[in-house]
Amino acid sequence: MVLDSSVLVSAFLTPRGTSATVLVATRQARFTLCLSREIVTETTTRLIRKLPRLAPKYTYTESDVARFARDLAETAAFVTDLPELDAVPLDPDDDIIIATAVAARADLLVTGDRHLLDLGTHDAIRIVDPRRFLDELAKARPGAG
Repeated sequence: MVLDSSVLVSAFLTPRGTSATVLVATRQARFTLCLSREIVTETTTRLIRKLPRLAPKYTYTESDVARFARDLAETAAFVTDLPELDAVPLDPDDDIIIATAVAARADLLVTGDRHLLDLGTHDAIRIVDPRRFLDELAKARPGAG
């Protein structure tokens, strides 16, 4: 599975939130988290760029962001050789997210990005938001109602 930068940023900022719960599920070996250098770079860049604006609400430093990136590097499988795609016509910058999922041969992409969610699928890759992922995970557990 692939998590995009919107999920990773949210997981970093709200460690008890929905996106963080998704990230924890990947770390508990229920899934193989696949990322690309591009997704991690986008995540860290967004967090560092937003630091002055977010500092009053969230207390983190550039060192915390670097630590988060190292943690991701240690727990995720990284894919390279991303294909060039035109998969997201309304936001071509999101093509790299789809390309990561394609290169990873992922069956699932978890995102909070509306342009990606509106696609629903790309080839055999399902695209869902973090809440839907957790709901489906809860239903799939043995003994779940």
